[in-house]
Order: sequence, then structure tokens, then C-alpha cells
Amino acid sequence: MFETVKYLIGSVGPSGYGSKSTAEQVTENCHHLRSVTALITGATSGIGAETARVLAMRGARLILPARSLKAAEEAKAQILAEFPDSEIVVMALDLSSLSSVRQFVSEFESLHLPLNLLVNNAGKFAHDYAISEDGIEMTFATNYLGHFLLTKLLMKKMKETAKITGIQGRIVNVSSGIHSWFSGDLISYLNLITKDKSHYDPTRAYAVSKLANVLHTKALALKFKEIDANVTVNCVHPGIVRTRLTREREGFVTDLVFFLASKLLKTIPQAAATTCFVATHPKLQNVSGKYFSDCNEASPSKLGTNPNEATRLWSVSEIMISRGSKEIFDHPINGLY
Repeated sequence: MFETVKYLIGSVGPSGYGSKSTAEQVTENCHHLRSVTALITGATSGIGAETARVLAMRGARLILPARSLKAAEEAKAQILAEFPDSEIVVMALDLSSLSSVRQFVSEFESLHLPLNLLVNNAGKFAHDYAISEDGIEMTFATNYLGHFLLTKLLMKKMKETAKITGIQGRIVNVSSGIHSWFSGDLISYLNLITKDKSHYDPTRAYAVSKLANVLHTKALALKFKEIDANVTVNCVHPGIVRTRLTREREGFVTDLVFFLASKLLKTIPQAAATTCFVATHPKLQNVSGKYFSDCNEASPSKLGTNPNEATRLWSVSEIMISRGSKEIFDHPINGLY
């Protein structure tokens, strides 16, 4: 109850910011961004678009990958209209397709640009059941596995950039407090819904993908430490906000729910604040493997803090991106599934 009251009144935490802080406010003193190149997925609308806008305002060069180049060009035009000196590169990327992720990384590397900041923001809430071209349930494929491969392929670039520039690299995984709604066996459930759509529940599937984002953060932070890379990885819960994520569920019921919950909703600028804070603020130098909400460190679910589950998910993900889902689900591997 006390935490809810603090949230509603926007009480600030140890960081000096709280639930009512905006992305512009938390980046006011981030002048170093003029030497930063940032890659933001899902930047054509909602939280991602505001994150991109504010980082451009602070001088960062932007890489905006998107499934729809038209939408990405429109997002670029909107930023340039406000900040004409911004440098923005638009590229094609479909996170639900592993081949598209590989193609994107190949094209990005051909540009010979540095990469200081990676914001894994793109998200999908699939009301209708679907399987990706790689045989993975679509929500998981888009929200987690595509970002897993993207990040893995960009690790070397980020390590090199941090070493050459002397600027600590940062990765921000945008998760959700909904990750705590799932407490079972993630891999077993993914297998279940991949093979049989009768077990599919869109909210549960979304929670699984967001739990995977949290676990990915823990494992990735350790991986960077093992290779002695000056790169941090953290995870954020942006808060409750109505974005295009709910576009497949528009209608009277959705409108009613959001109206009743309106006092708990954040504006888009407020929702982007935690992402921008974690991505840029000097206070988070050398902070890695943590979970943030309302611009302050918070605690994820018990399962989200389990190092064994983080390691297990990483191992399963490696197999999925290299040999496909059938290797995991049709030929169970001892200790993994």
C-alpha cells in the first residue's frame, strides 16, 4: 500500500527521480551523449519513439532498425523536424526472424560505426497465436530470442567501441513487471505452447517473454565480465502505459480497463524515463545486472533472480539460434529440458 501511494504521488527514490519523472528530466545533465551512438529497437512509436527523441535531443547519433522502413522514416522525420542537426540511420530489421537479425547486423557492421548504447525496447503482445518462421512462439521470438541474437552478435562491436572511445557501453533490456506473473518452468511452457496452441494464453506468453528479458540481463552481465568488456547490462520496467503494444486488443473492454486504471498510468515521457535514466545517467557507471523501476533499482521476481535459470535459458537460446527449436523440443537435452 505504501509503495502504491509513493507511486501515485511521484515520490522520488535514492536516484532523485520517481514515477512522475520524465525522460527529458533524467537526461538534463547528460551532455556526453554527443559522442554516443545508440541503437534502439522499437523506436517507431510509444516508449521507443520517446527514448529516441530524447537521446537525439541530447546529441546522440541514432540507429533506428524497424520492420517497417516507412514507419522508421516517419519517426526519423519527426525527430529531425524538432532537432535538425540529429544524425539518424534507418535500417530494416524484423526481430521475429533470426535471418533478418543476422542480415541487419551484417549491414550495420558494413557501416563501420561505433556502438555505445543498445536499447532492446521492441515488444509484441500477440493476442492471436502464431509461430515464427524459425518455429518459435511469436511473442517469445520477437520480445526475447530476436533480441538475444541481436545482442550476442553485437557484443564484440560494443566491447571494441568501449575500449577505443573510453566510454563505458550500456545495454538496456526493456522488460515489464508482468514478468512476475509467471512462476513455472519457462522452457517447458514454451515447448507446450509451441507445439499446441490450445495451451496458448497471450498474457502468460507475454509474461514468459518478459521474464526471459530479466534472466537474459543477469546472464549477459556475467558474460561481459568474463570477457573483460567495459559494458554494463541492466533491465527496466517502464511502468503501466498505453502504447501501440495493445493495438491488437483495441475495443470497448480495453478502453474500459485503461480508463479505470488511468490513475496508475504513466504518460509516454514518464514511461521512457527509466529507460533513459539507465541508458545515460552517470550514477549508473559500473552498475550491471540490475533491475530498475521508476528510475530506481528494484527487485524482480524470485525466479528472475535465479542464476541457474539464467544460465539454463542462455544455453537453450544458443541452441535455438544455431540449430532451431526442434533440437530442443524434439530431442530433450539433459539438464536443459
